[in-house]
Amino acid sequence: LNEAADVIQKLYTIAQELPPDKFEVAKKKIEAKYDEIERNLIEEFVKAQNQGNLAKMKTIANIMTNFKGYSQCVDAFIETSQMNTLLGKDIFSAVLPLCKKNYTIISSVFPNPDQVMSKFVLNIFHLKLQKYIQTKLADKNDIEKYLRNLFEMYTSTQKVCDELVAAGLVSADGNISTGDLRREALVNGALAGANDGYAALETRRLKAVLSNALNTYYNEKQHVKKQIQGGGFQELRRDFQAVIGTRANINIAQIENYGGETFLSEQLVQKMLNDAKMSFLRCKTLCTTNELPATAIALLDVLIQHLLIEHVDYALDLGLQSIPIIENKSPPQIYFFEIVDQTNKIVKMFGEHFQESVLPCLSSTSKQSECVQKKTAVMEQLENKLDAGLERAIATIVGWVKLHLQNEQKKTDFKPEGDIDTIASSACLTVVSYLNSVMDKIYASLEGDNLSAVTLELAVRLHRVIYEHLQNFQFNSAGAMIAICDVKEYRSAVCGRGGGGRSVPAPAHALFDTLHALCNLLLVKPENLHQVCEGETLAELDQSILHNFIQLRSDYKSHKLSSFLKGLS
Repeated sequence: LNEAADVIQKLYTIAQELPPDKFEVAKKKIEAKYDEIERNLIEEFVKAQNQGNLAKMKTIANIMTNFKGYSQCVDAFIETSQMNTLLGKDIFSAVLPLCKKNYTIISSVFPNPDQVMSKFVLNIFHLKLQKYIQTKLADKNDIEKYLRNLFEMYTSTQKVCDELVAAGLVSADGNISTGDLRREALVNGALAGANDGYAALETRRLKAVLSNALNTYYNEKQHVKKQIQGGGFQELRRDFQAVIGTRANINIAQIENYGGETFLSEQLVQKMLNDAKMSFLRCKTLCTTNELPATAIALLDVLIQHLLIEHVDYALDLGLQSIPIIENKSPPQIYFFEIVDQTNKIVKMFGEHFQESVLPCLSSTSKQSECVQKKTAVMEQLENKLDAGLERAIATIVGWVKLHLQNEQKKTDFKPEGDIDTIASSACLTVVSYLNSVMDKIYASLEGDNLSAVTLELAVRLHRVIYEHLQNFQFNSAGAMIAICDVKEYRSAVCGRGGGGRSVPAPAHALFDTLHALCNLLLVKPENLHQVCEGETLAELDQSILHNFIQLRSDYKSHKLSSFLKGLS
């Protein structure tokens, strides 16, 4: 056969140069014999391959290089080598061993082993793997399962390519002149467009899964989501109700506080972020360079809408509405501080997710800026509602204290007759008990700048209320002692009771220290007033403030006091 091949090859070459008209019959006979011998050579090659006779295979392969059908010989080798292989469930793990085993044979048999190996690998990816992947991705009815399988197929294919590159069987970048395969081309060939339309599916899937998570959460809470009225009209209506209710001493609008339910769940948010994390990971892996930014932004929009708007922003709206209107019957229950605490934790979780999962999808600085702006805009919206809620909560607390003291503090509290125990007044103790519970909530829920700002603002406003409240009374000596006890209690509740690191900013302490010193003006003997007024705490105050406080003494019109007041003026 080898000799016949040599002869027919030479005849075939000569026949190509003969004029077609005169030698047509001879040429056809030569071509027929050429084809027959070529087929016989390929059959012998396959037979030798099945017998494992590498020497014979090499001989035939060298002969076949001069034949037109050399590529058919290579194809026959590949087909025989890959027959009944890559059939199990773990098809991807079998690719590298198969390629390594056959590369040894190819290097021994073929004069151009690299090109043959490239074709061998290409056949695996474009036929074997492609068919397997198409079967796995045939059912698109279950989007979640489909996307999971698509990601698995893509990453498994990439992993096989990486293994082949590491083994030197495939080039990462490829080389057309030498026939080296490009890693990316192999992956795309195996997937055969399976990830076309992926972006829309991923966005649809994330919408569905986040919406379902929210619905399940609210159903478990037996809560039907409400249409929240926003804008100035709602605020005006609330203020109007508060004014009428306070003046008429009736509650004209029942405020729903949902039993303290915040309608915020860190567990739900963690689940939503895990779902989103998977989406962004797939997005980064499966999208083309051109598709990636738009898909990542679309996924971010879905996440912001469901997590931050439909969950957090909605809870803030409910929380704002649940802050009670001031009434005298009982101290207002404020649950908004817990909402602030949970919101801050959720915002922190979202921020970490944004850094870890969203930004890596966006190499372009302009697209990164666009996403950061989207995030910033919604954060400002949440922050404005947090600020509004804290302002409303402080106003409610301070308003109730003012109303309670107006209604419950008796004139006789500060002008008692006979011997009495020098203890804080009943009205004060009720207020202090309430303020202690409020401060416990504030310290449990807030931290950092938020904590400092809220405790200082609350202290400043309460100081103003107490300061103005005291100026409505007259004080004898025993009453002045009670007033001093009251101020001590207020200061302890508002500025910190010592221990546990609870202390408001210094300006709050200064205010209550000054108020305490002013109360001393109600108690000291007239001849000592001048000394007290020039003390460190009161020296900086306007004379009119000192004068107004001294006027509250029951002995204000006495001769001793009037002579002192002349000196003060």
